[in-house]
Amino acid sequence: MARCTAPVRGHIRGGGADCPVCGPRYGRRYGGYGGYSPSYSPPSYPSYSSSGGSTARSSGGGSGRTKKPRWSSASSPVYYTTEQVRAFEPVRENVEKLAATQPDLRDVFLCHAWGDRQGSAKELNDLLVARGVSVWFSENDLGLGVPMMRAIDKGLVNSRVGIVLVTPNMVGRLRAESVAEQELSALLRRERLVPVVHGTTYEELEKVSLLLASRAGLSTAEESMEEVAAKLAELVAA
Repeated sequence: MARCTAPVRGHIRGGGADCPVCGPRYGRRYGGYGGYSPSYSPPSYPSYSSSGGSTARSSGGGSGRTKKPRWSSASSPVYYTTEQVRAFEPVRENVEKLAATQPDLRDVFLCHAWGDRQGSAKELNDLLVARGVSVWFSENDLGLGVPMMRAIDKGLVNSRVGIVLVTPNMVGRLRAESVAEQELSALLRRERLVPVVHGTTYEELEKVSLLLASRAGLSTAEESMEEVAAKLAELVAA
């Protein structure tokens, strides 16, 4: 009968593995350190595309700028998110209807805060005009001595789409419920409005106008003003 070797030889050298009694017990219990080979799978991390998805309302719901709307030509270098295509579709439908029934309308009415007229509003206007878009812009269309609200009403009636340039100045005007609020009320009643958020966030806009903030639009935090203008130009092209 086999006997444990510990009292005679000890288990130090073999750790009990060479003992005819304890050896099998060590093997069953620990499997031998030399045979231990645990499998390790590295954690998986989400991959991010260089084209960039967006967490803002302008492109949420689409993983990247990979969509081509039906109004964009095959040769166009401009791409859209899924949400942008979905949000702009009713606007585009109105553009097409008005282009067929009222071809003399301006392409866009640019709603902006007075403090932006020589800055970001002028930049956006100039970029659109350079792409062949006809724009109602206060600096060019609001003549001296002309009542502001009458001129604005005329601009709204005679434009297919309203672009609202949402800046810190615009947020301030909306908070004060000034003329900008009246302009937006008219635009929001129809599917003919596209917000362009510049220098601020949708979160800030929500604090002063939940209705306007609910509209998907474009943001210069995600793409340049040139890219914004390119998308708007395609949207309103007759």
